[in-house]
Amino acid sequence: MDRSRQRGTGEESIYRIPPFYYIHVLDQNSNVTKVEIGPKTFIRQDNERVIYGPEKMITVPPRHYCIVENPAVRGQDNDIVIDKSGQVKLAHADQEIRLAQEPFPLYPGEVLKQTVTALKVVTANTALRLRAILDFEDQSGDKKVAGDEWLFEGPGTYIPKKEVVVDETIRATIIRPNQAIMLRARKETLDRDGTPRVTGEEWLVRKVGAYLPGAYEEVVDVVDAYVLTDKKAIHLRATRTFKDDNGKLRRNGEEWLVKVEDAETYIPNVYEEVVGVVPITTLTNRQYCVIIDPVGTDGKPQLGQKKLVKGEKSFFLQPGEKLEKGTQNVYVLGEDEGVILRANEAFKDHGVDRKPGDRWMIRGPAEYVPSVEVDVVTKRKAIPLDENEGIYVRDTKSGKVRAVTGETYMLTQDEELWAKELPPAIETLLQSHKDPLADRSDRSGGPSSSKSREKTKVVTFRVPHNAAVQIYDYKEKKARVVYGPELVMLGPDEQFTQLSLSGGKPKRPNVIKSLVLLLGPDFCTDIITIETADHARLQLQLSYNWHFEVKDKDDKQEAAKLFSVPDFVGDACKAIASRVRGAVASVQFDDFHKNSAKIIRASVFGMDEKQKVRDRFIFPQNNLIITSIDIQSVEPVDQRTRDALQKSVQLAIEITTNSQEATARHEAERLEQEAKGRLERQKILDEAEAERARKELLELQANSAAVESTGQAKAEAQSRAEAQRIEGEAAVQQAKLKAEAARIEAESELERLSRAREAETKYVREQNTLEISKAKEMSEIEVGKFKNMVDAIGSETIRSIAVSGPEMQVKLLKSLGLKSTLITDGSSPINLFNTAHGLIGGSALLAPKADSDDE
Repeated sequence: MDRSRQRGTGEESIYRIPPFYYIHVLDQNSNVTKVEIGPKTFIRQDNERVIYGPEKMITVPPRHYCIVENPAVRGQDNDIVIDKSGQVKLAHADQEIRLAQEPFPLYPGEVLKQTVTALKVVTANTALRLRAILDFEDQSGDKKVAGDEWLFEGPGTYIPKKEVVVDETIRATIIRPNQAIMLRARKETLDRDGTPRVTGEEWLVRKVGAYLPGAYEEVVDVVDAYVLTDKKAIHLRATRTFKDDNGKLRRNGEEWLVKVEDAETYIPNVYEEVVGVVPITTLTNRQYCVIIDPVGTDGKPQLGQKKLVKGEKSFFLQPGEKLEKGTQNVYVLGEDEGVILRANEAFKDHGVDRKPGDRWMIRGPAEYVPSVEVDVVTKRKAIPLDENEGIYVRDTKSGKVRAVTGETYMLTQDEELWAKELPPAIETLLQSHKDPLADRSDRSGGPSSSKSREKTKVVTFRVPHNAAVQIYDYKEKKARVVYGPELVMLGPDEQFTQLSLSGGKPKRPNVIKSLVLLLGPDFCTDIITIETADHARLQLQLSYNWHFEVKDKDDKQEAAKLFSVPDFVGDACKAIASRVRGAVASVQFDDFHKNSAKIIRASVFGMDEKQKVRDRFIFPQNNLIITSIDIQSVEPVDQRTRDALQKSVQLAIEITTNSQEATARHEAERLEQEAKGRLERQKILDEAEAERARKELLELQANSAAVESTGQAKAEAQSRAEAQRIEGEAAVQQAKLKAEAARIEAESELERLSRAREAETKYVREQNTLEISKAKEMSEIEVGKFKNMVDAIGSETIRSIAVSGPEMQVKLLKSLGLKSTLITDGSSPINLFNTAHGLIGGSALLAPKADSDDE
């Protein structure tokens, strides 16, 4: 059977309706729809049409419900009411909630607004907020008006009603120890304790456990209790006038403290605002504090007053109180310490009347706690000063400034340290830390110290040896000169005189900045341009040796002369250059070129009465003395003059060279002639001497011939006898010597042979030992090498390598069709006769076998 729904089609005539199914049939004649319920076989008439179904009946299981809109009206006996036209009568715009029952169909016009839904189970500590949308009377007889709200508290199962809707599910709030919940009334109501509450009123519930707010209550917040200890209190403020938990009336804006003596834990009321947590203020016996606006005995703050509290003590600051400068330590003053105090108001200090603004000092050793009428201006400590150290002190009453040096000094209440300002240029020179003597040729700024000068300390400067510094006192309008080595300490109104000297080549003004005037001896170099009488322009580089002549260092006028010329270098160089230019302007170039040193020295130093050049040039303004001038170079400025001078110099060099060559040649010729004369003379003397020697020789020859003729016989006889005697002795001696030589030779040969044999034996023995050790080590190396190779290659690989050669050869021979072959390396000889014999023998052996095969 096809149980598919047939909506609005009446094509089939027979409908088989199973159990618990139904259909809606429309009578097209009367326009009345009826319900057919199974099990049943429905035969459709021609004027009928099935507009809905077959559809399964609605089954509501236990603990479930559904909502039907436009339900059918039922009579007293729960039967469906039919109107006069035969149509099921409906309660339009109404709803019906149906609980667990037998399966039922929906009549024409009924709508299943909510499908079968499980009933809502409300657990413990939860509730449903219900709201009436229609006036009705509940089961207990209470009348509910539309808009009323109430709670359905669990545990339980809520059965819905058509007059009631569920707004929300409310869960109970758990109140733990030291907690409370703040509630607010949404409408006028009674709380759970029966206390009436107006709309907007707030209150606290402190009871530990689960609390379920009422229908017109809402939870604003969970309030935690403040845990109070000996070191902590809370500061409260009333937001409106009320009575606290202790029954005390608190007015709006009133502030108070709650301490541990009042409660160990405290939950602020709804009309109490926690301003903050106040920690305890603890003072040791070495501390104190000043409280501003302290609270009096009546509990009200005394505005504008102060209170001094000394330790040991612990207390809480009351509302409105505050510490002036926090917790302060007692002033413990040593022997070299003190405090300066100022009175804020008139009072008596140990019998001394103090007026507002008075200042005084308390010196140590002492222990001091200032009262509320006194302000501590500052704490002073004695400043230890060496004899070369000092500070500038100004009297605040008179304004005078003085320098204190060489003692330990503590400023009084009317004194302060004064900062001495120096010009920036002098500050730079003092910070550069350059040695005025060793670094006098250094024009760089030098390494400036990263640490700035303490302006309250006395300015000190070390004047090097053979130098001077001028210091000017602007107050006394005096200047003093200090000669080195000395340590200069500036007074409050004194300043260094800065020297700005010329430097460079040629000299340029304001190149050298210094505080020290070196007295010399020293030198300076300058480059000047001159012009001779014949208009040859030359550039001279001159070096001057100078020094200052100071006869009496105690003479102030003579000392002042040293600094009378601000730029003595530039002044001296200009004066010398002027003199040199004036002298050279009247001299021709050739004369100047030959006598430049004499002309320059004479122009600078001048001539004395004996027309000799003086040895010094004095500047009387500052006692500067020039002692010598060194001409380092002379170069023409004009190119043509330079070329002419170069040609002149080359020509002079050539002339001098030729003259020296001619002189040398003449001297050589003269010496050669003298040598030839001496040689001829010596030849004549030698020939004369040779003739005299020849004469003496002839005379001696004659004498010897005479002697020879007379004594020849005698001499021959004697000589023969002597010769025979000597010959015999010589023969004997020779025989002895030969015997001795033979003996010695035999012994030496024997010894030589024995030593040779011994050395040879030792050599052979050692060589054999070395050969044995070598062979042993070589064998070990070969064995190790072979073992390593075998281990590395593997036995299988070696076997394959060993077999591969013969197998390859056999395969090759088989492929070539050769029966036998002979392979040699070309270097080893082969006995072909034996080979041939072997071949013949082999063939002989094969012959009978062949014959037998033929048979």
